[in-house]
Amino acid sequence: MTAPLTTPSLRTDRLRLRAFEDTDADDLFALHSNAHAMRYWDSPPWTERSRSARFLATCRRMEQEGAGIRLAVDRASDGAFIGWCTLTDWNPVFRSASLGYCYHEATWGRGYATEAARALLGWAFATLDLNRVQAEVDTRNAGSARVLEKLGFVREGTLREDCVVNGDVSDTWVYGLLRREAQPLSAPLPIR
Repeated sequence: MTAPLTTPSLRTDRLRLRAFEDTDADDLFALHSNAHAMRYWDSPPWTERSRSARFLATCRRMEQEGAGIRLAVDRASDGAFIGWCTLTDWNPVFRSASLGYCYHEATWGRGYATEAARALLGWAFATLDLNRVQAEVDTRNAGSARVLEKLGFVREGTLREDCVVNGDVSDTWVYGLLRREAQPLSAPLPIR
């Protein structure tokens, strides 16, 4: 176990990234129970509200164990919860972590995922001294692949028939971003 991490509070021009709170449970359930939004995930949509509490407990445990952080993403203009982004599997010896994100489908195509991930990556490269960040995407999820490519990630390979969810077999693309290849990631501003 590594030292505990402190989940940062970050802001961009349009977004606020913050630690999850128990009051986010209903928003989380709304996001994760949407079958269309979750169609490319490696698990089926949620059907039980108790999944939100388990998700929030996992966020706290990841931070406490020093394994990663997960940030709620709110739109700055109205404070609406629009999704989340995460760094998991942080390994301080290898200086590596994995990036993930999930957003309400009504927000897709507006650049929010790219903007939030750029802020999180800027923080992580500076604070955690990362050398490599990895991400995995269902090969059918062209929008998520575009997000990673806009951030400078390089597709490194395909995991064939990597997931089976509800009987649906899918392949996964593996992407990597190295510190030396990363586009300049401006440091996000801390929330005051």
